Amino acid sequence: MKVSHEFGPYINKDSKVLVLGSIPSVKSRELGFYYMHPQNRFWKLMSDLLNEKFPNTMDEKKEFLKQNKIALWDVLDSCEINGSSDNSIKNPKANDIKKLIKGTDVKYIFVTGKKALELYNKYCYNDVLIEAIYLPSTSGANCAFSYDELKKRYEILVKKVKN
Repeated sequence: MKVSHEFGPYINKDSKVLVLGSIPSVKSRELGFYYMHPQNRFWKLMSDLLNEKFPNTMDEKKEFLKQNKIALWDVLDSCEINGSSDNSIKNPKANDIKKLIKGTDVKYIFVTGKKALELYNKYCYNDVLIEAIYLPSTSGANCAFSYDELKKRYEILVKKVKN
């Protein structure tokens, strides 16, 4: 099924880090924002690591990102995909990451998941010239990483935000 990114990036001029997924999940596309599947651990992980209240609403999530200088987007603008399965991605068209971060404080790019890393390296790195830092996917489908393991891995993102 052909899917296009249905909502824009979340970024502001003070953003220090950019977190990129591959393309929004079915649930995120339905709800119009990032990491919206109830089983996804991104928001709990970030609120725990930053010692902040869990952001429940979309407005709270956006304020959380703004306060913590975190930008969110995806490597892909469109592709063919079955459901939310990154392994099924075909005919990818990348977003213009370089244009997005121009004029911001973004110095670090993190990618969530191996497919996002592969796609970033293939379609974006030569233009952006910022090496992506790999982080495991926070998807509930990623059972290879427990919550505690994810916390350990994501500490680097928090360190870069607080620098």
